[in-house]
Amino acid sequence: MAVQKDLDAHYTVMDKIFRLSLGEKGAYSCARFDGDYSLSLEDAQTKKYQFIVDGCNIKKGTKVLDIGCGWGAFLDYLNKLGADTYGVVLAKGQADACIKNGLNVKHMDSKEITPETFGKFDVVTAMGSPEHLCSQEEYLEGKQDEIYKKYFKQVSDLLPVGGRFYCQAMVFGPNMVKYEDIPFNQTDVRKKEFTNAELMDIICRKFPGSWLPYGKEGLIEPAKEHFKVISIDSGRLDYIETIKRWTDAFVKFNIRKTMFFLSFIPKYLLSSSFREWIRLFKVDANLIIFEREVFEHYRIVFEKIKD
Repeated sequence: MAVQKDLDAHYTVMDKIFRLSLGEKGAYSCARFDGDYSLSLEDAQTKKYQFIVDGCNIKKGTKVLDIGCGWGAFLDYLNKLGADTYGVVLAKGQADACIKNGLNVKHMDSKEITPETFGKFDVVTAMGSPEHLCSQEEYLEGKQDEIYKKYFKQVSDLLPVGGRFYCQAMVFGPNMVKYEDIPFNQTDVRKKEFTNAELMDIICRKFPGSWLPYGKEGLIEPAKEHFKVISIDSGRLDYIETIKRWTDAFVKFNIRKTMFFLSFIPKYLLSSSFREWIRLFKVDANLIIFEREVFEHYRIVFEKIKD
């Protein structure tokens, strides 16, 4: 699991910008357009939530745990349906925002959850959080398979036989580069064009501490001892559209957001590392890496098959 400082580097430092752009309970995971790009981002997020509700048989009274719940958009949706919701998140900025907004969320490392923590659940969901399970160091030590097997065993322990787990995650796609070819911390982000290896360097600097599974197999294989796949589909094109919509939202004028940006001026002038961090976010690495199929994205509904 990525350490606290790695997640806080992105999710807590950028917390206020995201909430000013996407709303207090803004959804920061891939929406579901299914090719209908006339949908608003909010409607596409709602479509995703309804897909999960239908796929996992969630109804009034269903006890649901959302691992890595972000700012609580899905929990809020489920609360309106009358579900019994619980959320956990590691980034403190997100946890504080959820609690402030009245959501049942605990600031904790999800790997510490056991059946004794909250009891068992009817449904578990994870949108994006599985991407943070394995660090680069753990990958290099050959621990990735072990980490994901342990994760699916942990989720299985929280569910009855027949209980469902919705897992949504980025994975490395068919055009992923070799680890040894990535020029870590060497890419000049002021360039106009980047190789796939250079884009991976930028991604690792923007989202430190994580190393993705390889393909959908990187999620399905470690799960198969405890789960069968009910449905699976690629969300790569939806992620591309979602990123574009997020970018539009982030740059849209808002007086409070503008004042917040202006507050960074002294730090920008005095800190070279902060200037470099800002430059990283000016590169559309997240978008390009999906367009080039270096990254893929899968949405999987699992069902527990045995204790």
